[in-house]
Amino acid sequence: MIPRDLSQLSFLRGLSPVTITDNTPQVTQIIDMQNLLSLTFVIATGTVADADVTTTVLFEHGDVSNLSDAAAVPDAELLPLGTGQEAAAAFIFSDDDVVRTIGYAGTKRYARLTVTPANNSGNLPIAIFAIGQKRFAGTGN
Repeated sequence: MIPRDLSQLSFLRGLSPVTITDNTPQVTQIIDMQNLLSLTFVIATGTVADADVTTTVLFEHGDVSNLSDAAAVPDAELLPLGTGQEAAAAFIFSDDDVVRTIGYAGTKRYARLTVTPANNSGNLPIAIFAIGQKRFAGTGN
């Protein structure tokens, strides 16, 4: 049983499950923040079949719907508060079946996340979804 009403959460696709076999950056859908107070990207890995792959995570935001004005989100607008949030969301070759999260509570209208692998010559399975906190409960996604 779910102990609380989840109608204040909006579940959105960030990046459909994919197996990356090279160093191509993986960019999520652009999320419209108009009806959200905050946003959390959840990154899930599968079994990482590479002995030295590393990743970097970049959280960007902007006010143009195609993010042609994209800029890196300042640490002060990332959750949890502090510094190094993007580094903490990244993963490496030994991170089989892990989940990482990074959140946003900024003022821009649109946001996206990019995960970029390096040294990847094997199979790197990931999926990313987004959970937004709605401004008004009971509204659609």
